[in-house]
Amino acid sequence: MNKIKVGVLGATGAVGQRFVQLLENHPYFEVSSLAASEKSANKTYYEIMRDKWFVSSEIPDYAKEIIVEGCEPNLKCRLVFSALDSSVAGEIESKFAEKGYIVSSNSKNHRMNENVPLLIPEINSEHLELIKNKKGFIVTNPNCSTIGLILALAPLHKKFGIKKIFVTTMQALSGAGYPGVSSLDILDNVIPYISGEEEKMETEPLKILGELKNQKIEFAQIKITAHCNRVNVGDGHLEAVSFELDKKASIEEIKNELKNFNPLKNLNLPSAPKNPIIIREENNRPQPKYDREEGNGMSCVVGRIRKCNILDYKMILLSHNTIRGAAGGAILNAELLYQRGYLK
Repeated sequence: MNKIKVGVLGATGAVGQRFVQLLENHPYFEVSSLAASEKSANKTYYEIMRDKWFVSSEIPDYAKEIIVEGCEPNLKCRLVFSALDSSVAGEIESKFAEKGYIVSSNSKNHRMNENVPLLIPEINSEHLELIKNKKGFIVTNPNCSTIGLILALAPLHKKFGIKKIFVTTMQALSGAGYPGVSSLDILDNVIPYISGEEEKMETEPLKILGELKNQKIEFAQIKITAHCNRVNVGDGHLEAVSFELDKKASIEEIKNELKNFNPLKNLNLPSAPKNPIIIREENNRPQPKYDREEGNGMSCVVGRIRKCNILDYKMILLSHNTIRGAAGGAILNAELLYQRGYLK
């Protein structure tokens, strides 16, 4: 097949690096353009990144000699992945969409716009109706903690209905970007505040789990409260979740719904994990160090499902924040767009 040429906006940052890594030898997409701020423009990607590359493997050979461009909508590609910082992402992504580009974004700026799908392909692919028949448009993935939370809870909401969610996150350092949190601040410490994070976790799920009616999304009626904390872990967001159901269910019924949840299994999307939700039965799992790479970093790992004395049930979940929660999630979104014919 002829691969679709794609670009990466914000290619030099933490999430941009993940995009460059994950798009190497992709069966659908070929990276033809890398873009960043003006200070990086007109240099090779290797010149810029040789001293600041920090993902788990070396800079891919294909990207080293690409000349980095500015973030202007004159890139020679149809689709762009956005890893831009939220301070600049809103205006730049809008310019690209207005010029007819398809933007698969990891940035927060357009997530709650009423005409922008906030997409997790396994959960709300029907929301793509919002961009039907548009030449240029934006599709976003949710906040890195929201993705794990809703992957684990959406099957239960569909089967039993969820009324209330109480979630406490323990979020990895890589979620703070580069340079992120000071090593002195996080050493022997937990930081009990992440700017804007709790608000995102309390609002984004309502849109994702909402129902599309007459080209508008009616938000789900669920009460959510979140506590978000930064912890001294490299990658992987761990979340302690309690939830109340509309209909009664046993622990075995809950486990079965999670184990059998796999709505993308017949689509053969390259980045889709074999099992989007993995159940661990050990009392001390999941753990970021041992479980974050499940499904090549695209699976949500759930453990310690048990009764809750205040709500109905509680559990621990883990998702890889820079793969499933960022670049990998945006790539999977684009793969679904390709499969549904939106990239023609």
